[in-house]
Amino acid sequence: MENEKNRYNDAELQEFKQLINRKLEDARKELAGLQAILNRSDEHGTDDTSNTFKVLEDGSDTLAKEEAGQLAGKQQKFIEQLENALIRIENKTYGICRVTGKLIPVERLRAVPHTTQSMEAKLKQYKD
Repeated sequence: MENEKNRYNDAELQEFKQLINRKLEDARKELAGLQAILNRSDEHGTDDTSNTFKVLEDGSDTLAKEEAGQLAGKQQKFIEQLENALIRIENKTYGICRVTGKLIPVERLRAVPHTTQSMEAKLKQYKD
């Protein structure tokens, strides 16, 4: 009978930590880019164009800023989830499904390193 592990070992946790840190770095860069869009003043002024074009351009600027704001919010949440995953690594609770208490498969953690649920738990959530 195979002895089932109840947590990932330190070497495995270190591998996940490196993966999460890379994703965090990318996510923070993307967030900075989105924040730059949000903070950008109207440096592409429309003072010298006709009022019709000015209204159209202002409308598209507003839409782009709204989209950037929504994406920035999602990115911030993703960063928080990744940071929480790092805390779980430090506590050696990373990779343990919060619903079933079983280890989340390595493949799932590599694909979604901030997850706290196994696919089994996730699918059950949608059936209930």
